Order: sequence, then C-alpha cells, then structure tokens
Amino acid sequence: MHDTTPAATLTVAPSLDAFTAEEWAGLSGAARGNEGVPYNPFVSHAFLKSLEESGCTTRETGWLGQHLRLEDASGALLGAVPCYLKSHSQGEYVFDHGWADAFERAGGRYYPKLQVSVPFTPATGPRLLVGRGANPRAARQALAEGLKTLTDRLGVSSLHVTFAREEDVTALEAAGFLMRTDQQFHFFNEGYTSYDDFLASLASRKRKALRKERRAACEAGIEIDWLTGSDLTEAVWDDFFAFYMDTGSRKWGRPYLNRRFFSLIGERMAGDILLVMARRGGRYIAGAINFIGGDALYGRNWGCVEHHPFLHFEVCYHQAIQFAIETGLKRVEAGAQGEHKLARGYLPVITRSAHYIAHPGLRRAIADYLAREREDVETMGEILAEHSPYRKEA
Repeated sequence: MHDTTPAATLTVAPSLDAFTAEEWAGLSGAARGNEGVPYNPFVSHAFLKSLEESGCTTRETGWLGQHLRLEDASGALLGAVPCYLKSHSQGEYVFDHGWADAFERAGGRYYPKLQVSVPFTPATGPRLLVGRGANPRAARQALAEGLKTLTDRLGVSSLHVTFAREEDVTALEAAGFLMRTDQQFHFFNEGYTSYDDFLASLASRKRKALRKERRAACEAGIEIDWLTGSDLTEAVWDDFFAFYMDTGSRKWGRPYLNRRFFSLIGERMAGDILLVMARRGGRYIAGAINFIGGDALYGRNWGCVEHHPFLHFEVCYHQAIQFAIETGLKRVEAGAQGEHKLARGYLPVITRSAHYIAHPGLRRAIADYLAREREDVETMGEILAEHSPYRKEA
C-alpha cells in the first residue's frame, strides 16, 4: 500500500527494521520523556523488535508484520501502527473465536485477519502512535483510514485494534470501527505512603484477611527479591524461563515467548523490567515479570516450580502494589481477567477495542452482539464495584 496526500505518505512495513530506534522513540508513548502520552514499554522499539528478532512474531508463528508508517514529504515520521497479519486468534486476549466459527460456517473465510496490538500482552496502550511534532488528531485520522484501506486491499475479513487508549478509540470510531468493551482489574495509588497506608484504606475484615494471607505466603521460609537493571543476569532469566514454561505448558499448551526473547529485553530494557522472585532454601522457586511504565506497573507472566499457599497472590499482586507505592507509580495493571484481584485492592476497569469488519452481513451481526455485550460489561462492572474492599465513606 502506498497512499499519498499533499501532506503525508502511508506505507506498510513487514518489520520494525523499517524504523530506526531513534525515530520510533519520537512516537507517542514509545519512550520516556515524550510529551502527552505516558511511556508504555510495550510499544517501545526495544520490546517490539525483541519479539520479532527472537522469532516470537513471524510468519511462521502467525504474526506477520504489516506495520503502518506515516511520513511527510521529507521522510519525517508522523505516525505508525504496530500491525500484524494473523492466521489464528491466539495470544490476543480479546476473544473472537465465535465470530470466526460463525463466519466460516456461513461459508466465509475469517483468516487471515489483521491485528493491531502488542502480541501476547493484554495491556492498554497507544495503538495509533503519533510522531513528535505531528498534529495528533490529523495523524490518528490518517492512520485509522489507512488501516481500513489496508484491510480492503488485502481482501481480509477484518481488522482488530485491541486494548486501545481512549483517544485512539475516538479516532477509530469516527472512521467507522465497531466498539467493544471488556474488563480488567487495576490498583490505583491514591497517594499512599506505604503498603500499610494502603491497608488502612480497606474495610477492617479485608485488611485482616490480606495481612494473614501475606504472612501465610512466606511461612515456608520464603523470601522475596525485587530484581531490575543489572540484577537481571542470564542465570536469573534461566530461572524465570523455567517458571514461565511450567505455567505456560499447563495453562496454554504452548507458551508464546521463547528464551531468546527474555535475553533480548534484558539487554535492551532492563531498567524497565521488575522481576519479583521468591527464594527458598537458597534457590528461586517462583517469579513474576513486570514492566515499568511512565505512570504504571504492568504485571505480566508468572510461574513456579514449587507450590505454596497464597504465593501467587503475594508475588503477583501484593508485591506489585508495594513496589508501585514505594516508587510513586499511579497504578498497577495486573493483566487479563481475575475477579479474585478485587479482594486484594484491584478495582474493575473498562478496556476497549475497535473492529473493522469488511463483510456487511458479518458486520451487522457483530454490531448487534457488541451492543448487548457492552451493556453486560457495564452492568458487571457496577456489580463488582459494589463489592469493593475499600472502606465506605460515612
């Protein structure tokens, strides 16, 4: 695709090699210090390039790059979109298997499809990335229209923009995309000075339960380490990868990330990574990987080689809250699903995605389904909010 307007040109690139690390760092949310959108490590050049270079996102794995590049007449980058041509719906966390099944039963061909996302990462972030100095509204509009044009020219069934920020959703909706909502649980740091200060904001019964749970998690002589930066040695990655493979093999059957990926992000963005590792008897037995953004801590993968009561909650949720409070981060996003997070201080939050469906009949059916689904998600959020663990105001 090669669209030209008096102001800009839009092209498609099969890999991040079409962008220098320096120019990508000028995109909204892709590097620390950019104005407007807080840094999101998942849209950094280092993270996305590591996925490609390690072989996690390739044609063979069903993630073929179709990244959009918007540039002005001088070649300066005005915007970009991380986009993939996909032969399946794995690793997305916004489920469309039912749509695929229905369309194919009706004689249609759902795959391949286009996916705008950070692979294997259910975290909200920028999707229509705006270049430094570009007009944000105009750039997002051009990128949204470019995505529709790409879908039509490739002749694929659909394009899906998942876990998008509100300003991207607004541009996509204006371009005719269908809106979808879902729900996650996030912790919000209300200026707490310590973990105990956070506990004091909870109802008495909830506060006592969490204290008891945290004590029980470490009763077997378990100690917790925070590892970041130069702490992230290859030996540490070996340990964590063993945990990741154990959990991934049992939960999904085929883990998405390989060992080389972890080495690459350890080389390129170690300061943006927090490993919370549980140690017993002189060796690590469990751990969780988190990514440190400009205003949030993003919890991702967890695994263990020994099972202890409540250790998962301690490593993934309590330690993340404690780290966010101690480092002044505004919130913790602990990944997809999990109503059990509510009792541990995480509140229901709406997440958003946008969908361009090329086939008129499929589009009508999905639009009707999404209208009902949005109502259900809103209702469930209201019900869950009523069960908040926080003290009720008098």
